[in-house]
Amino acid sequence: MLTACADEPVTLESPVLDEADTATCDAFLDALPRRLDGEEKRKVNPAAALGRAWGDPPIIVRCGADVPSSFDQTPACQVVGGVGWFATEDRSGDQVFTAVDHFPIVSVQVPGDESDRTDDVLADLAAPIEGHLEPIDACD
Repeated sequence: MLTACADEPVTLESPVLDEADTATCDAFLDALPRRLDGEEKRKVNPAAALGRAWGDPPIIVRCGADVPSSFDQTPACQVVGGVGWFATEDRSGDQVFTAVDHFPIVSVQVPGDESDRTDDVLADLAAPIEGHLEPIDACD
């Protein structure tokens, strides 16, 4: 998934969504900032992927993500900018934050060595999430 050079596109897999959810994700992704916590936006491959990337190593935002399986076991959310995020760690040690209180579900992958920037990254995403995605009650 990660590329060797910031000039190369970041390869992302997209979920299979229905037409309405794809349109919602596209509108959300189009509203994302050119810079995320000071990092420049990167190209993604394919260009129509339901995600965006910034910086090197990349911070990756995906739309249409699944709720993490561990959410049912420990449903505690961290609220940043009015958005409820559920935190997990992937196999590579990256932090993954999932906005489980909006639909379609958005996830953010923050490189493990950049985890001190997480609150700023999540705060930068709050307005586009609140402005384009449907709120649901998952973080009670």
